[in-house]
Order: sequence, then structure tokens, then C-alpha cells
Amino acid sequence: MKTHQETVDVDTRGKGLVDVTQKVAGVLSASGVRTGLCTVFVRHTSCSLVIQENADPAVQRDLQRFADRLAPEDRKAYEHDTEGPDDMPAHLKSAVTRTSETIPIAAGSLVLGTWQAIYLWEHRTAAHRREIVVHVMGD
Repeated sequence: MKTHQETVDVDTRGKGLVDVTQKVAGVLSASGVRTGLCTVFVRHTSCSLVIQENADPAVQRDLQRFADRLAPEDRKAYEHDTEGPDDMPAHLKSAVTRTSETIPIAAGSLVLGTWQAIYLWEHRTAAHRREIVVHVMGD
């Protein structure tokens, strides 16, 4: 059994989804693993990872609107506001989504559906540099 792990930087432009599928696939390729599992983990508490549709950009806009309704920026609504009015809503969005995803590997490729991609979902208003850890294991 082989294991391979890399940390990949992802620059965001503020709120929204960043497709990281090719970065993850690059780590998989470097690993030499043909069959196994790929775990992707984001090392932050105000962004998340999701596997979502990659064909229609309206899906991403609808997801963002839903998340903003779920956890709106409202200074009166939250006790934690040290880092600004977008911080606590970002933590809430991260808490109800995911900080990791596990994707099967077959024939040396990620086993994603036709319309699926791996996204880092930035929940903060400002641009950030995020780190994701990609861990690959298998034969």
C-alpha cells in the first residue's frame, strides 16, 4: 500500500467557490496510486469543501445565496465579531458543510461523476490564501 500527502495552496477572491479538482488530481498523479482513496482536508474554520455540479454556474450562485440566508452578516446576531461581521457567519457555514471529502480512485483517476468537481468554498468576504491537505492511499 502506498501513501502520499501534499499541502496545496488555494487563493480565493472572497466569497465563492474555487474549483480545486485539477490541483487534487495533480497530487493523485504524483502519488502513482491507481486504486484507492483520496482524502482532501481544508485547514481552516471559515471555509469548506464541497463536491458540486461543475456545468451550470447558476448552481454556485444559488448555493451562495442559500448560505447567506442561512447565516447572514448581522452584527447583532452573534457574540463573536473580533474579525469582522463576516467571520461568525463564515464559521457557521463551515460548520454545516464539510472540511473534508473522500473520493475513490480507480485506474489512477478520481472517481467523480460527469458533472462533479471538488470546490473550496470561501465563506469570508476578503480574498484569502487557504491550505488543503491531499492524502492519497492505495495500490
